[in-house]
Amino acid sequence: MSLGARRPSPAWDDVREGEELKGFSLELTPTRMVAAVSGTQDFYPIHHDREFAQQAGHKDIFINTAFIRGCLCRVVTDWMGDDGFVTSLGFQMRRPNFAGETISAHGRVKKKGPDGRVDLELWLENAGEVTVPGTATVILPVGS
Repeated sequence: MSLGARRPSPAWDDVREGEELKGFSLELTPTRMVAAVSGTQDFYPIHHDREFAQQAGHKDIFINTAFIRGCLCRVVTDWMGDDGFVTSLGFQMRRPNFAGETISAHGRVKKKGPDGRVDLELWLENAGEVTVPGTATVILPVGS
């Protein structure tokens, strides 16, 4: 897709409950994690200082809340295209995702509601374990 090209939205009429959303995987390199800290301005050392994180009882630095939100939002917005609208997003951080690990972000259509509403299940997983379950609701275009 070229820069500035529109991303088509699925029509609500064509969406099916249980449909999988295209996800992605991402290696959590220390450089990527420090860049995320800089971008989010979350300078708490547990997210970028390995020694600090280990002294706090963790095996390494781990991704922050904004990084997690961004991953889940990417799954939703990549799927819903330019004409969709996110009305809610929520998640629970159940286990930290540490430097050196690879996370996968996923989603699925949970339920179709009226007037273009679609409820989604979202999650981050790491080595097959769901570390962050979540939900979102979007409004999609309804066919003519």
